[in-house]
Amino acid sequence: MNKTKFTWAIIVPIFLAVLFGIVSFLGANFLNISNDKVWGMSHTLGCVIMAVVIALLLGGTAAAAILLKRTSRNFKTCFIWEAVCVIFFVLFAWFFASKTSPFPHCFTVMSHRAEIKEKLQTSIIQAENMFASYESYAGNRENLYKHKLESVAAANGTNPSEYKDYGFDGSSGVPDASQIETKMFTVHADLFPTNYRDTVNSNGIKEVATEWLQNAKNVTNSPVWIIGISSVVNDIEKKSNEWLNTLVTLSQVREQGEVAADFEYPLGFNDVKTVFSTLESPKGLAVLLAVVAYVLMLLAYIFTKRSTKSTYGFRALFCAIFSKKEKKTSNNFDIEY
Repeated sequence: MNKTKFTWAIIVPIFLAVLFGIVSFLGANFLNISNDKVWGMSHTLGCVIMAVVIALLLGGTAAAAILLKRTSRNFKTCFIWEAVCVIFFVLFAWFFASKTSPFPHCFTVMSHRAEIKEKLQTSIIQAENMFASYESYAGNRENLYKHKLESVAAANGTNPSEYKDYGFDGSSGVPDASQIETKMFTVHADLFPTNYRDTVNSNGIKEVATEWLQNAKNVTNSPVWIIGISSVVNDIEKKSNEWLNTLVTLSQVREQGEVAADFEYPLGFNDVKTVFSTLESPKGLAVLLAVVAYVLMLLAYIFTKRSTKSTYGFRALFCAIFSKKEKKTSNNFDIEY
């Protein structure tokens, strides 16, 4: 029976410390969302190490105090170290619930969910519309080029040099309409290459972007959005710019005689990262959960029984202090009397 109580007394603070560490990891991830490195390490590894350190400091001091309290030998030394562990636990508990700690910062970010969701949805829709805008641009280019080819072919008799500049060959025996059709096939293939759209394998630029953006929407709308939201925030701007650069590169191709402007699309991103990295006073829920965790850890320590052989302990220490005060008061009373 004692062994069972002993086991649970250790498991409780360790379990709570692990939960505290998980929330701290999320908070550290949010707090350092703009940093490529944390504690001189990669972003993710640095946040993991930070959370592990927090969990070890809290769970370690609480578990150590419990183990020291249950000792069956070296009572004086163990009590001194027990007191040190309790004091450090209280200090760590205060510090890790403060404004600058990752634990309460996680709940600070959660309180801004509506603002974060709105800004991310705007960026996602903007990226989705980029492909529609490019297809409209490409369609206009094709129409303009076709009209130009038709006018050049029609004016062959009066302007043969332009006819030649656009790649027409009057001596080939191929009708101008067929040559125009071939040129239109070429310009369409250049503006919409096989890597732009691949509906069969779903690995074209557009399909990959559409899938990623849909997943980003799902994460943003998910009840557990805090788990994957950091990657969406970090990647939405980067990926959108990569897709835009690819579309601009595709648009830079020119057919013979064609005069056209490159594809342009204004990308503007709301500064959502500021919401993640701005420190605020701890929210009520963060303080409440931290206090509950600390109290449960302390209760596991308080209800752990000390060896009956030990004459040390906080109760014995308090009794000794109060007995000295009562004795001193009694002596003063006797003298005055």
